[in-house]
Amino acid sequence: MKNLLSTIKIQVNNKIYVKDPETSELGKKIIQNSILLIDEIGFDNFTFRKLGDLIGSNESSIYRYFENKHKLLVYLSSWYWSWIEYRLVFATSNIDDHKEKLMKAITIVTENIENDLDTEHINESILNRIIITEFTKTLHTKEVDIENKEGFFLIYKRVINRIIAIVEEVNPDYPFAKTLISTIVEGALHQHFLKNHLKTITNCNENIAPSEIYIDMIERILKQ
Repeated sequence: MKNLLSTIKIQVNNKIYVKDPETSELGKKIIQNSILLIDEIGFDNFTFRKLGDLIGSNESSIYRYFENKHKLLVYLSSWYWSWIEYRLVFATSNIDDHKEKLMKAITIVTENIENDLDTEHINESILNRIIITEFTKTLHTKEVDIENKEGFFLIYKRVINRIIAIVEEVNPDYPFAKTLISTIVEGALHQHFLKNHLKTITNCNENIAPSEIYIDMIERILKQ
């Protein structure tokens, strides 16, 4: 994706933030350092006061961009899935073979993430670690239905639906494409977590990546 994001702006629902952080240097600094701080101390221990101390800014200045830290986490996850969507679209757009396209798509949403140097203020590798550990906290809340209606998770759902469409191209008779792909996308995050922290209950390790397991799984399930 070299030079891709220099010409394409990652889109995030404007209802998630008070002021678009991409429009100012302070906003970008908030995003950059919130990723670093959440990765360091965890989302539960993260506060705007601690972030303000880190960036040398008043806590109140952060509230000008985000109503609360939950909205900030939703923003980070939305940015991440939008970035994944761009990678998915560009990596599969010139592939005519449906099965090859599906395997490429599965790889993109399950592989280990490396930093994209085109986005100077966002380290995707570190952000990926946050998504692996904290993403469920954006969904598992009492407000999930309201936020879903507001479109907070539209990009995440769009990534899944793009891959569902490819599954239907490979095997239009398979009846559980939605469950299969949503399970793979979230399951891959969980397998990365287990690989890093609870190694005795996963086959994933330094030699076996989640991508390898999910590609094998989907090939067996969709075998015609």
